[in-house]
Amino acid sequence: MESTSLVTHEQLLSTMQQYWGYEGFRPLQQEAMQAVLDDRDSVVVMPTGGGKSLCYQVPALCKPGLAVVASPLISLMKDQVDALTACGIQAACINSTITADERRQIAADIRSGSMRVLYLAPERLLSERMLDFLAGADVSFFAIDESHCISEWGHDFRPEYRMMKTLKESFPGVGVHAYTATATETVRLDIAQQLGLVDPEFLVGSFDRPNLNYRILRRADRLAQIQEVIARHPNESGIVYCIRRADVEAIAEQLNAAGVKALPYHAGLSDVQRQQHQEAFIQERTDVIVATVAFGMGIDKSNVRYVIHAGMPKSLESYQQESGRGGRDGLEAECVLLYSSGDLVTWKRMLGDLPDAAQQAAMRSLDALDHFCTGAECRHRMLVSYFGQELEAEECEACDVCLGTVELVEDGTVLGQKILSSILRTGERFGADHNAKVLCGSRDKRVLEFDHDKLSTYGLLQNESIRSVRMWIEQLAGQRYLAKTGEYNVLKVTEAGRELLRGEVTPKLTKPDIADKAGPEKSSGSKRPRRADDWEGVDRELFESLRTLRREKAEEAGIPAYIVFGDSSLREMARHRPATLESFRLMKGVGDKKCQDYGEVFTQHIVNYCQQNGLEVEAMEVQVIAAPRREPPKNQSQALKDAFTLFAKGQTVNEVANVIGRAESTVQGYLEQFIREEKLEDPTAWVTGETARRIEAAIEECGTGGLRPIYEHLNEEVPYSEIRIVAACLQNREAA
Repeated sequence: MESTSLVTHEQLLSTMQQYWGYEGFRPLQQEAMQAVLDDRDSVVVMPTGGGKSLCYQVPALCKPGLAVVASPLISLMKDQVDALTACGIQAACINSTITADERRQIAADIRSGSMRVLYLAPERLLSERMLDFLAGADVSFFAIDESHCISEWGHDFRPEYRMMKTLKESFPGVGVHAYTATATETVRLDIAQQLGLVDPEFLVGSFDRPNLNYRILRRADRLAQIQEVIARHPNESGIVYCIRRADVEAIAEQLNAAGVKALPYHAGLSDVQRQQHQEAFIQERTDVIVATVAFGMGIDKSNVRYVIHAGMPKSLESYQQESGRGGRDGLEAECVLLYSSGDLVTWKRMLGDLPDAAQQAAMRSLDALDHFCTGAECRHRMLVSYFGQELEAEECEACDVCLGTVELVEDGTVLGQKILSSILRTGERFGADHNAKVLCGSRDKRVLEFDHDKLSTYGLLQNESIRSVRMWIEQLAGQRYLAKTGEYNVLKVTEAGRELLRGEVTPKLTKPDIADKAGPEKSSGSKRPRRADDWEGVDRELFESLRTLRREKAEEAGIPAYIVFGDSSLREMARHRPATLESFRLMKGVGDKKCQDYGEVFTQHIVNYCQQNGLEVEAMEVQVIAAPRREPPKNQSQALKDAFTLFAKGQTVNEVANVIGRAESTVQGYLEQFIREEKLEDPTAWVTGETARRIEAAIEECGTGGLRPIYEHLNEEVPYSEIRIVAACLQNREAA
């Protein structure tokens, strides 16, 4: 469809940079924004942490009028509004927590045209009074957040969402856009139908979250397994999910007794208690929240570093949503699920009261989750496959299977052949339970009735438990060596299974007791190589001190800590140690408003830390110097402009510092910026020719991965400031 919007790609990007401090689009963000600008209805599915909110927030600033967002929870609305306000955007929510005076002011701001984004619960949005009011406002579009709630095929169906199709009738020509993190094709189509969308754009991102490390452990000593994960993440935020309220209370109490700051969260607590516990977690006054599934939707906390399922969730949709609350900032997070077949029984009993159609769908989802837990395939591959996608990489490098922490049976081929042979000998007429009993030599009544105790494969695996053999049958089915057919899941050997019988392929079958045996070495976290945007080059002590400063500023403002800055922003600050507002503005997640509000206090904190610890500020890596994350802000300070003029005349850092009245460390940053922008190739105005040649030789020897190896290669005789100058000129020379 040809774009009808006058807003350009550059304007969208400029808006993101100005308000949010982001230098580029994530996958499908630009397409989703364009659908909003073109007034074309859309259904947008992006993984948690994929930047869904920006898909409607950025167009809300580029498009005239008021953007109206339907959101299911008060806590979610408040966090979104706080985050927008912190970025300098006028936004508000109307719910039961605001006063009559506040409602009147919001209405006045809407009428004046100054309000850009309004958040409402579905029930309030669809009230006659609100619809009448919005009819008189200039509504630019509607955004339906958590839109999977509209589908009875989704995992969190809410009947009140069903009425929102009236928006298309009440506001003809106004775009309606649905956003969710988890939806199968059936759910996506149902969302579009229920909302009455007209020729909608379906934008479905990858369901894979490569920064999440998935592990499945058979539940043994539950508390010890939970504590093991927490111990790998000291002072970091995590969620522990349980099925039952009693488990929530017990685990929270046990963790506190062990010295871990943990709070419970479930529907049995009062509204006030739940709100207090949620705020304590979001504002980092407690490290761990132990919760039922009542906790989660609307938790926009970006720096959850681990999610533990102490009990199985009820579906893969639920698991993707709940585990996806880890690592929303794009940094690594650990997702551990403690598996027990007893949880299957619990869920089947809890779901037994559903209507027939809903119950069948729920049971299918539960079976898919069970296969996910017992399978020996890449967890990332299994998860995205459930949502109809394929994982491109052969191995994800971020799950227990691909990282080799799952122990496989020594000869999977022989074991698989024994199982398939037995299924053929029973005539491919039975399910997994019966076939497992035959293989284990059971004296079960039906086994004897069919004379299956006389088969050559009877008792072939008599030293194994029926549960283990059932697990292997499920793994063979998951790897397509067996097919489940008909109403009773009768097992049939597939063509791939016949290849296995001929010894042409080898299945992955796990040792049944692997999780119980797993010690600290086996079950420790990911062996996956750290990514460049994770901890590489980060001063851990500086990062922790910046976290403390962030928490103090958040408490002063009465907002969650992650709204001030996310962990990824703090890590970048602790890596590059910006000492000027200009370089601070270049950090990820620092927009104009946040630079104005927090720049001075954060840069001063960084300078003080570096002075106390003998570190240089402005520790930019060569690669970052050569390719800055984005152009410097156009509203340059007068000091920076004066410095550029003086550098152009060949003055030194010391001379310029004396003229403009700035510290030499600050002026050094100005010089490096000047070299980049002017694309200078000769450093000898600021570094002697002999020193420049020594540095160039060291760079050729050590490469451009970081400055420390170059500094050490030069016997620590040449200051970092001169190395950075020469490196920047070298990069300009290579790019010319």
